[in-house]
Amino acid sequence: MEDDKRPKGQINIDLKEDIAQGIYSNLAIITHSSAEFVLDFVRVMPGVPKAEVKSRIILTPEHAKRFMNALKDNISKFESMHGQIKKTDDGGPMMPMNFGGPTAQA
Repeated sequence: MEDDKRPKGQINIDLKEDIAQGIYSNLAIITHSSAEFVLDFVRVMPGVPKAEVKSRIILTPEHAKRFMNALKDNISKFESMHGQIKKTDDGGPMMPMNFGGPTAQA
C-alpha cells in the first residue's frame, strides 16, 4: 500500500550491500556499435602484465549521452567545490604501467 503513495514516475531503487561496496577501477575502455555503447572498467596493477575487466556496463546511445551529460554536470559541481581537476596526460601513454613509483627489484 505504501507504494501507492509514491509520486508517479518515482522509482524505488534497491542497493545491495555487496554492490554498495563498489569496485575500484583505474582504466575504462569504451567501445560502441550502431546500437550500444560498452564501458569496460578495468583495474591495472603495477608490475602485472595482465589486467581483468571488473565490470561491464552496456548502454543505449541515448543513455550513453545522458550519462555523459550527468558526468559533465557532476564534474563541474565537484570542481566548483574542490578546484579544477588536474589533467596529467602529457601526450604519453594513457596510464604509466609503473604508476610513477619505483621499479620493483628482486
